[in-house]
This record gives sequence, C-alpha cells and structure tokens, in this order.
Amino acid sequence: MKNLIENTVEFVKEKLEGAEAGHDWFHIERVWKLSKKIAETEDCNREVVELAALLHDIADPKFHNGDETLALKVSREFLESENASEEVIEQVLFIIKNISFKNRGEAPKDLPVELKIVQDADRIDAIGAIGIGRTFNFGGFKNNPMYDPNVEPKLNMSKDEYKKSNGTTINHFYEKLLLLKELMNTEKGKEIASERHDFMLKFLDQFYKEWNVD
Repeated sequence: MKNLIENTVEFVKEKLEGAEAGHDWFHIERVWKLSKKIAETEDCNREVVELAALLHDIADPKFHNGDETLALKVSREFLESENASEEVIEQVLFIIKNISFKNRGEAPKDLPVELKIVQDADRIDAIGAIGIGRTFNFGGFKNNPMYDPNVEPKLNMSKDEYKKSNGTTINHFYEKLLLLKELMNTEKGKEIASERHDFMLKFLDQFYKEWNVD
C-alpha cells in the first residue's frame, strides 16, 4: 500500500502543477489529511480512502469543459499502471464519480463509508478560513463580482444551473458553502464542519459591516 500511495502522491503533484490555486496539490493534500483523520474514527478500507482523496480532483470538470469522464479515465489508467486490483479501482472511481456537491442528486442513497469519508473531507476544505480563501480565489479566477446587493442568491439550483452559474462570490456562500455543514456524513466530519461554519458566519457579518461602511 505504501508504495502505491507514495506513487499516487507524486503522480498527482506532477499532474496538478500550475493548477488554479483552489484546486491544486495543496487542496488535495489537505483533503488527504482530513480523510485520514476522519478514517481513524470509521471502519473502512484506508487504501481506498487515501487513493480516492488523492485522485478526486485529478481532472476537475470545471477546468475541462465540463467533462466528467476524464478524471475516471485518467485515474483508471494510472491505477492500472500501478497494478492496483480491479476491486480497488472500481471503488476509487465510484467515489470520484459521486463525490461532488453538484452531483448529490444523482448519487445512490446507500453510500459506502469510504465515499462518506472523502466527501466530508472535500466539503470541509470548502468551508472555514480555507474555504473563504478558495472561494474568493475562484471568483477572481472567473472574474465574478465579489458582491452585488442587487443580485440575490439562487437557491435550489439544478445541476445544469449550478454548472453555468456566474453569480457573486458572496452569493456562493448561500448557494453552497453554508449548506455543507448539514450534508456531513460522519460524526467527525460534523464536528470539524461546525467550527468552520461558525467562522464563515462571523466573516459574513464583518464583510457586510465593511461593505456598508457601518
């Protein structure tokens, strides 16, 4: 297992060199560490958890014209080249396919614990101080406005609406980030998410005070 994990780390670092800063190697590393922390509290296949955490954003559709098959193809080719078992490959690909927020309506109801762990870890990295930094980084990357008091958040968007959304960065808090605490699967995930959620609420209070020059 150790060699496979080490080789995956090297592969992902190389593949994501120069990636957008919110979806780069450091994001992967944080999700990997969070996944290992949560996995300590769950009965799970640690190898599958670590591999899925490392490969989950190897080809994020946002940066590949919405192609949701590329990450599966790249991951399969890499894992086959490392002689991973077909069982492990299938489990990892299942997690990559079903992890994202926008696909939550399409995911099966009975999720394997390994997916629950990596999904929690990925969502935790989208909230709190890191989540705020990533959100503004991506908003800047897309040249979205930080905030416009005249533009309301779009709640309950469909998958297609979410993918095409170019709303303000502040609205993204209401459209996704503030919803994530209630979507945690594991007890450890809920515990970590709660603190980060509260931090985001404090940030928004301060943001509005400064915006309105209160």
